[in-house]
Amino acid sequence: MGEAHWSGISGLGQVAINAHDIERATRFYRDVLGLQFLFPAGKMAFFTCGGVSLMLSLPEEPEYDHAASILYFTVDDVAASQAVLAARGVEFRSAAHPVHRTEDKELWMTFFRDTEGNTLALQGWRSRA
Repeated sequence: MGEAHWSGISGLGQVAINAHDIERATRFYRDVLGLQFLFPAGKMAFFTCGGVSLMLSLPEEPEYDHAASILYFTVDDVAASQAVLAARGVEFRSAAHPVHRTEDKELWMTFFRDTEGNTLALQGWRSRA
């Protein structure tokens, strides 16, 4: 049998995020982070972020009951975004800081947790002018 034509992976379609309290997690992602809420679906809630679907869901089996991979949310100004989210009650692990420098720009980052214990990050490029 020959392999069917495959054009490769073209992007990221959805990320599943474990949540033990869907209503609490929905409020955090919708009201605190400001992500566009799409719809609830039983024990799940769906959002969109830059064309990628985020699904909050209860872990289906014990082996899936762990923190999610780190989601890096892209923002225009990491420090300003951190200030806005901190005012909304988000606790950050550290102040926004550069993690990589080129001749003309820096990649800034900061980390925080959602209401379910998942680590999240803000990241963005900033001119070194």
